[in-house]
Amino acid sequence: MAIVVDIDVLLAERHMSVGEFAVAVGITPANIAVLKNGRAKAVRFATLEAICRVLECQPGDVLRYVPDE
Repeated sequence: MAIVVDIDVLLAERHMSVGEFAVAVGITPANIAVLKNGRAKAVRFATLEAICRVLECQPGDVLRYVPDE
């Protein structure tokens, strides 16, 4: 099982840099990288809420499930 984080796609669609996004969400660019690279073990609901607020999207736009082959 794999959970894929599509933050990079959403940022590109919105022409937003990782730095701008990190400031708007209130987390470090390093933590954004951890999310983008799939190394995060958990995401706080407050962080997910801030991500969705900044990107004007739903949680399902940020996270998706891709089954193992």
